[in-house]
Amino acid sequence: MCGFCGFTGHVEEPGKVIQEMMDKIIHRGPDSAGVHKDDFATLGFRRLSIIDLADGSQPIYNEDKSIAVILNGEIYNYQTLMDELKEKGHSFTTRSDTEVLVHLYEEKGTDMINDLRGMFAFVIYDIKKQSLLCVRDYFGIKPFYYARLDNDIIFGSEIKSFLPHPRFEKEVNKSALEAYLTFQYSVLTETFFKGVFRLPPAHYMLFEKGELEIKRYWEPKFQSESSVSLEETVNNIDDTIKDSIKMHKISDVEVGSFLSSGVDSSYVAACFNGDKTFTVGFDYEKYNEIDYAKSLSEKVKIDNYSKMITTEEYWDILPKVQYHMDEPLADPSAVALYFVSQLASDHVKVALSGEGADEFFGGYNIYKEPLDLKILTSLPMFLRRLLGRLAKALPFEIKGKNFFIRGSQTIEERFIGNAKIFNMEERRRILKEDSGENAPNQLTKPLYDKVKDADDITKMQYLDIHLWMVGDILLKADKMSMAHSLEVRVPYLDKEVFRTASKIPTAFRVNKTDTKYAFRRAAARCLPQEVANKKKLGFPVPIRIWLKEDAYYKKVRTAFESPAAEKFFKTEEIIGLLDAHRQGKRDNSRKIWTIYMFLIWYEDYFSDAVGDYTKKRDTLNGSQTVDEVYDETLAVCNKYL
Repeated sequence: MCGFCGFTGHVEEPGKVIQEMMDKIIHRGPDSAGVHKDDFATLGFRRLSIIDLADGSQPIYNEDKSIAVILNGEIYNYQTLMDELKEKGHSFTTRSDTEVLVHLYEEKGTDMINDLRGMFAFVIYDIKKQSLLCVRDYFGIKPFYYARLDNDIIFGSEIKSFLPHPRFEKEVNKSALEAYLTFQYSVLTETFFKGVFRLPPAHYMLFEKGELEIKRYWEPKFQSESSVSLEETVNNIDDTIKDSIKMHKISDVEVGSFLSSGVDSSYVAACFNGDKTFTVGFDYEKYNEIDYAKSLSEKVKIDNYSKMITTEEYWDILPKVQYHMDEPLADPSAVALYFVSQLASDHVKVALSGEGADEFFGGYNIYKEPLDLKILTSLPMFLRRLLGRLAKALPFEIKGKNFFIRGSQTIEERFIGNAKIFNMEERRRILKEDSGENAPNQLTKPLYDKVKDADDITKMQYLDIHLWMVGDILLKADKMSMAHSLEVRVPYLDKEVFRTASKIPTAFRVNKTDTKYAFRRAAARCLPQEVANKKKLGFPVPIRIWLKEDAYYKKVRTAFESPAAEKFFKTEEIIGLLDAHRQGKRDNSRKIWTIYMFLIWYEDYFSDAVGDYTKKRDTLNGSQTVDEVYDETLAVCNKYL
């Protein structure tokens, strides 16, 4: 796993510019660097050596150096593809998976993409044609950002690499803020930096003669096979996952595994045949998974390394977390990923993780809601609407009120993903300016339209695969691991695993008592029954408790009264949310956290208040890492946060 950046067109001192851009992402690849530079394009690469340690430096070229490639990620079936290409007469100068891409492109053009099994974002530069083929993997495991600069483009693994480019002008995208306040992550194709876009998963982008064309090359589709028995389904799951774990262990360096108290990471840890697992917990008893992890590691005879995150450490690291994220993310568990990645990086270069199992196999508790509401959703719609209006009209809260309200709505109306922080009315109440656009249901409609004939549970999974998983789950996995030069691999997010998952009947995914029903039965072959059947918890973080404590209440209030907050929010409204939470009137912790994470991110990337700090970081040289500069200037940041 590595990082890349690049641009087309003329700038003064292109070598200096690309070096400064590469320095911004040195954490993604501290082992070596490479540059290709000509009159049309300049490509920069930072390498984290995993496969072919001696000869795998990038860019890599074909035989006559007419095609260059830079890759962030891994191609797990590269050895098979390499053998096939050699039989067709292609010559290889390395054992690297990256070189396969060059020759496969020569052989098949854009049709090559569907031959790949892996996680990847890559750029193939056809030097004779002066064209760039930019590709992002099937599920969006690896990031890819780009922006137009008149008739040229700039691109990279992280947006921060764009900042040194003399033609790039940073500006906050207020539309992204509107949507973020509902979803808790950046959900639009255009990022928080105006004019900067993310290439969607399973898409490629062709840039040639000043024209940019984006196409989808693959789409995940659920096509359940009702004739398949439960036993056969469980066998298929177990076989496919174990095969994927084996593929994901291909490496010339040691591979470890993350381990929480959930079935997903436990299944991987029990099957990956490695020596090391890594766990973090909080210094609150009910938020600590370390004892569980140690117990399981002893049972499967693997060493477990753990860290207890103190409350002070958690809060102190927030500016660094949001800096590495590139865009604000209000998922509190991102900090846990930061620390577990830091811990793992002290021992290994590669770690396996359990992302994707919930979306593929039906693991979120909310997926049971269509079954719970069936008594209402089986009624005629006019009657459901009537019951919903009556429930809303009640002037007080009673048990079951929300049941009738949600039952009166279609799945398209009530479900936008695993987080729904502010609704449209609440959003308008706190924002100084609200365009009235980016309504949540408008953003989800194109996806729901593609699965009109599916059952509600499948619709929810499809939506989460395209939005929640990409915008939240995979974003934090990539950015928090790469902050520590750690490659995280996700064996559930494999196209062969999805092929198996897509055929599972809905009843074998979710029933009234269980989520991931067939998946848990497969996991039980490797795990104790109580682990395989453990209820989905996510990674619990005591935000609700902290925000009532004086120190952290004051810290957040200071941010809510800052010039940055005044620029975007109605101060009295957001402080009202904070005070109501502290007084126990209502749990506003998620809303408060969503605003606070945006303000931390904004102060880092846009506020003049930390200009000296930003200037110092922007002059980063090879003798200092980003984290070292952060540690030196954290006191300056904290003064304004």
